[in-house]
Amino acid sequence: MRLAAIHVHPVKSARGISVPRAEVGPTGLRHDRRWMIVDRSDRFVSQREDPRLGRIAPRLDEDGGRLLLRAPGAGELTLPLRPEPGERRAVTVWEDEVTARDCGDEAAAWLATVLGGPYRLVVLPDDAVRPVDPAYARPGDRVSFADGFPYLLAAEASLEDLNRRAGTRLTMERFRPNLVVAGGAPFAEDGWSRITVGDVAFRVAKPCARCVVPTLDPDTQEAGPEPLRTLATFRKVGGKVMFGQNLLPDGGGVVQVGDAIEVVERAGRGRPIGE
Repeated sequence: MRLAAIHVHPVKSARGISVPRAEVGPTGLRHDRRWMIVDRSDRFVSQREDPRLGRIAPRLDEDGGRLLLRAPGAGELTLPLRPEPGERRAVTVWEDEVTARDCGDEAAAWLATVLGGPYRLVVLPDDAVRPVDPAYARPGDRVSFADGFPYLLAAEASLEDLNRRAGTRLTMERFRPNLVVAGGAPFAEDGWSRITVGDVAFRVAKPCARCVVPTLDPDTQEAGPEPLRTLATFRKVGGKVMFGQNLLPDGGGVVQVGDAIEVVERAGRGRPIGE
């Protein structure tokens, strides 16, 4: 097996970026889910509530130290990759409260053009700490603004199997993974406990329960019944459907497309989930 693709999503719930290599950090890939849109109560907003977030397309300018955001009819917003000193505010991601920096009125005005409403853009400072659910993590495991875990892995073989069952041609972009695996059997990742990607080690924490976001077309933001309808027929556990695996890093390093993926330890789970 090998690493087929790497995806970074700088702004939570906006579109992602495919990159050939990326730095693995304790809270996620470098720049992944470091920015987030919040409402007037400082609670996170995602495509679950507003599919228009899928119109926001980021671009990383590492040499210039900039994050560039574009959206139809709104032009381009430029932000520094490193948070500048500014107002700190407590924001909420699910049940977690974490301290973030406000990105300013210019960013809020740009969001108003894209989305309407009194939204703010915030960025996670380097010194902010958001622990991972201790039921699945070790002390010291942290996450950025991602839903619950710093990394999400998905497999091409599993998507091919899903598309065959559903009679569709859904793309991996709908599932918003960081690491995409080529090779292996469909849903073989259900049985992994520890893996290495190149020289970087990861623990496989738990399957990823999917919300409505994968039902949204990444290009049009229009909703449809798939993939949840078909996943519910063979990947349902406790009323939720599963696709992909959440990961936790054991150390850091760099991963790049083409890296070998090795299963270091298996979890002992037999058949794929829901079978």
